[in-house]
Amino acid sequence: MKVSKVAKAIVAAVVAGAGTLSTALVDDTVTAAEGWAVGLAVLAALGFTWAVPNRQAGPTQ
Repeated sequence: MKVSKVAKAIVAAVVAGAGTLSTALVDDTVTAAEGWAVGLAVLAALGFTWAVPNRQAGPTQ
């Protein structure tokens, strides 16, 4: 299965953002600090996931 770098980064960003946002919504409000945390989680996930290369496919048996 071949997953592109873009797809991998987008999925990681969505998961990180959703996880952080769900934690922020426990008290039914999102403060400015929590909003920044969501944004930073999305950017960090995009950056780190984009930086890690996909493993090269080996010979299939």
